[in-house]
Amino acid sequence: MYTARIAKIVMVACLAAFCLLVVFGNLTDYQSNFLFVQHVMSMDTTYPGNKLMYRAVTEPAYWQAAYRLIIFGEATAGVLFLAGAIRLLMVRRAPGAVFDRAKALTVMGALVAFLVWFFGFMVVAGEWFAMWQSATWNGQESAFRFYMTALAVLIFVMLPDRDLKEPAIVAAAPIPASAPAKTAPAKKTAAPAKKKAPAKKRAPAKKRTQAKTSAAKTSAAKSRLAAANDKMGEES
Repeated sequence: MYTARIAKIVMVACLAAFCLLVVFGNLTDYQSNFLFVQHVMSMDTTYPGNKLMYRAVTEPAYWQAAYRLIIFGEATAGVLFLAGAIRLLMVRRAPGAVFDRAKALTVMGALVAFLVWFFGFMVVAGEWFAMWQSATWNGQESAFRFYMTALAVLIFVMLPDRDLKEPAIVAAAPIPASAPAKTAPAKKTAAPAKKKAPAKKRAPAKKRTQAKTSAAKTSAAKSRLAAANDKMGEES
């Protein structure tokens, strides 16, 4: 998941910031932190009369060498953590296998930090020089907090990363061209009805009566004319 990758990068960067700030403090306040190394190695604040005093180192040259070695180790861890964070940042969107391979610098940084704060402060200073007996110059608790933090971050960073799932881009489905409206099949035009012959208009009743009367009169006149003709023929 992308958020987990960002969290890993930020945590590694925080480890780098811590280491580099410690180095900056040791260089800018060299004498104060040098006194810590001096008292631890000379074992002058351990229990009086303890049988481990044969381990004490009282040569200032050895104090200087040990202090410079500590600063070098802190600086190396800080640079490796910083380089590891930058490397992870560069491949934050890469496939899981690529992102996992980019964790190598972070692993190296955690290793160096573990050597400085666990082996250097807990094993060498704490047990060999009996720093645990000193109430004044005792850095075990501070060293424990840091190397445990570094280990916790390392465990989280080393969890395998799967490939990122690209957000599905839902392409807008093309709006289908509206299908042409189904045109109702053209109704078969009925054959034009045969025009009926216009009905003969009947003459008005009054006109019909007058026509019959005139026809009767004409017929009667013709009958009289024919009768007159017949009569004249008989007389002659």
